[in-house]
Amino acid sequence: MNNPQLKTISNSISFTAIRHGDLPVLARNSRTSVSVRTNANRLALLLSFLVLCGLVHLGVGHYFQPNWFRGIKNLSSASSQGPLPPNTNSSGCPQWDALHPVWNSELSADLERMYASDAFRLHAYNRLSGAIRIPTESRDDSGPIGVDPVWEPFAELHDYLEEIFPLVYDTLKVTKVNTYGLVFHWQGSTDAKPFLTTAHQDVVPVEPSTLSEWEHEPYSGYYDGTWIWGRGTCDDKAEVIERLIVVDSLLRRGFSPARTLVLAFGFDEETTGSEGAGHLAKYLEETYGQDGFAMILDEGDTISDLGNGVYFASPAVSEKGYMDVRIEVASPGGHSSVPPDHTSIGFLARLVTAIEDNPHVPQLFRTGTPFRSTICLADYSPSFPEELRSIARDAVFDDSALGELKEGLLKLSPIAKAMLVTTQAVDIVEGGVKVNALPERASAIVNHRIGEHSSTGELQQHLTGILYPVASKYDLTLNAFGRVMHTGQGGVVTLSDAYGSALEPSPVTPTGYGPYSILGGTIKASMESSDFYNATSVVVAPSLSLGNTVHDHLRDVPPDTMHYWNLTKHIFRFSPNIVTDRYNGEHTVNEALRAEAMIEAIRFYTKLILNLDESLLP
Repeated sequence: MNNPQLKTISNSISFTAIRHGDLPVLARNSRTSVSVRTNANRLALLLSFLVLCGLVHLGVGHYFQPNWFRGIKNLSSASSQGPLPPNTNSSGCPQWDALHPVWNSELSADLERMYASDAFRLHAYNRLSGAIRIPTESRDDSGPIGVDPVWEPFAELHDYLEEIFPLVYDTLKVTKVNTYGLVFHWQGSTDAKPFLTTAHQDVVPVEPSTLSEWEHEPYSGYYDGTWIWGRGTCDDKAEVIERLIVVDSLLRRGFSPARTLVLAFGFDEETTGSEGAGHLAKYLEETYGQDGFAMILDEGDTISDLGNGVYFASPAVSEKGYMDVRIEVASPGGHSSVPPDHTSIGFLARLVTAIEDNPHVPQLFRTGTPFRSTICLADYSPSFPEELRSIARDAVFDDSALGELKEGLLKLSPIAKAMLVTTQAVDIVEGGVKVNALPERASAIVNHRIGEHSSTGELQQHLTGILYPVASKYDLTLNAFGRVMHTGQGGVVTLSDAYGSALEPSPVTPTGYGPYSILGGTIKASMESSDFYNATSVVVAPSLSLGNTVHDHLRDVPPDTMHYWNLTKHIFRFSPNIVTDRYNGEHTVNEALRAEAMIEAIRFYTKLILNLDESLLP
């Protein structure tokens, strides 16, 4: 196992770290000499040189023949059959030792005891319940801030937060951005890059027609001894309250950070995020600079229970892109008693057929998040298909196995397929106004979730290439995203960004030593020391958010993190609870959070803040 803290370095330096040119993260207060890293780097260079000389001597071409590794067992396991024991390491899916605070170990232990007390738990539950009772709904049709009364509950929430967290407000610098965005600055004693953790204050509206289906009123915040009920318990007020509780608890224990901590809470994440996170991102970049943060943690994917005390945590390190493309056909109208061979609707039908007959080509790259996620599942998940497990392990080195793995994943499930491809779905069609009138306009909107490996530009080229032959065949002018690609007399086809909401795939967060290893080690430490989850082991694997996916809900708006790409190269989307901690998911009736899960999240955020504070991250 690789542990990114000081104690591992003081004992040994793993060959894996040397081989990849990486080193564990040192504690900031470490007395270890900087020469450790310098000497290790020299040793890594020497080893690399010797290995290269060996390859040259034996013949490099022999080692890179396409099928040289076929049939060779992956170095990650002794056998290609069955999952690896969870507490073993894998070269294809590196794991990190549980990472507990060292220099703040006594403080951490003290807080653990406090978090276990009934008095603390009830106080935490009550704080969340009070926030749930304030209906901070975010609506697609909201008017301007200061004009539309829909925004007024946010001011009430701010008053409530200041009332229940007086020490936080008295100690930290609190900035309001665009009226309702909140930023809490806890200044550190060093010039290390700050840690930014984010959440959002708004919730989706409750559909009035569903009120009778709720077991408890949606804005009651009712605690029944197991669950806390109400809109926002799962998305996302619990994460706002949990973060503030951690800061409040650290303050009350006299903690003073070395690394600056920043909390940022948007207020329209459920619509566009432009008024909240959009303005917050600009303010944070002006304050801390581009790439000014060590890492960002936002809400995101949760933890899966594999059974027998084994859990699978999947922090998302990238997100698919997004684009809605409008295809509009315009052709002459007239009376339907004397029709042309093809109406606007007929042309549109042929264009849509061409699109569906020519889907995007699936791609599986070893450097991509889908491949890394798959290898982790193949190595550790008992439910991973056995016939694909050995293929996946061979695919780490063998190109033909990589192709077999791609084909196997495409057949495995729609979700597995969606990981590998830019998806397309014709979701809206409009055309025609009267049964005896030729339609002068017809249109369709095609929703795309753009693969991690692709781009909006590649998507536009793909569509243009598919539709050009159709336009040519039927003598149609083709205007593709502002460029006339073909001129015809039969009508006009126009391709455009339907809502101006195109979003490139996100940058991919690195998953080696550094922020990712600290996050992974903290997840393991929190889960494996939990009396509630009773985890014997935790596997941490990077994941790809499909179409801006949070938990199990496919969303139609981008998450707040899209606004934060300039702030750091290390963005993680992760919520430290298991799927079954949510009674019925979010954005639906009977939204409820298991109360104990709130305490577990508080434990996790505490360990993460302390671990990052002790690290030697820049």
